[in-house]
Amino acid sequence: MKVVLLADVKGHGKKGDLVEASDGYARNYLLPRKLAVEATKGIINELKGKSDAAAYHREQERIAAEETKTALESAPVVIKARAGEGGRLFGKVTSQDVADAMKMQLHRVVDKKKIVLPDGIKAIGDKTVEVKLFPEITARVVVRVESE
Repeated sequence: MKVVLLADVKGHGKKGDLVEASDGYARNYLLPRKLAVEATKGIINELKGKSDAAAYHREQERIAAEETKTALESAPVVIKARAGEGGRLFGKVTSQDVADAMKMQLHRVVDKKKIVLPDGIKAIGDKTVEVKLFPEITARVVVRVESE
């Protein structure tokens, strides 16, 4: 019997999957516990529509990430910070500082969690920072730290 899972079922599939289950298992376990519904033509069409919509939205997100990547890589991000002798900063430039500078200078909002900057920037100069915009799309942004 074909059923559409309403919840994750170990050994059979995840929520929303169309799976083939034995008749007894489906009638005596999945259906009474509201873990699945019988797959009718209407439910299968609805499931297909949802998956098509999800694929469309994912593609739109990918296109937006590509546009953001080209915008971020077009110009360096300049951050002014207080520095001492030898170019060492008082404190450090964090991913939040980089995200704020991108918003102000390049007019692109990027979540600070997507900026790969494990130790921060502790000296004056240029540093290339990775920004993970989408699973396969990573932008390399030049961050220029200048003394105030």
